[in-house]
Amino acid sequence: MYVRHLDDCPAFIAGDETILRELLHPARADVALGYSLAHAVVPVGARSLRHRLKTSEVYFLLSGKGLMHIDEDTAPVRAGETIYIPPGALQWIENTGTEALAFLCIVDPAWRPDDEDVLE
Repeated sequence: MYVRHLDDCPAFIAGDETILRELLHPARADVALGYSLAHAVVPVGARSLRHRLKTSEVYFLLSGKGLMHIDEDTAPVRAGETIYIPPGALQWIENTGTEALAFLCIVDPAWRPDDEDVLE
């Protein structure tokens, strides 16, 4: 059995400038997964940097609200919503609310530094 609490995952600033905590990654935990799972936070008034992943990504919003940008599309998003980001799409998310925008990120296949291109 593999159980890990969010508080046991060290926070760091990701390449897109979100505050990230890696929950599950097959290269760093004894788990048979093809994807990685992370917890991300965008503070009030902030946004992630524009970036692309070679892989697909899914966000599940836990708290807050904002604007999600994927290629030429922009949509308001809020807690409880799921966002699919296709491979190679230009993406960023901005916090337009009054509380932290927190979300889970699933990257499939599992995130690798070589698969991300930060454009700012």
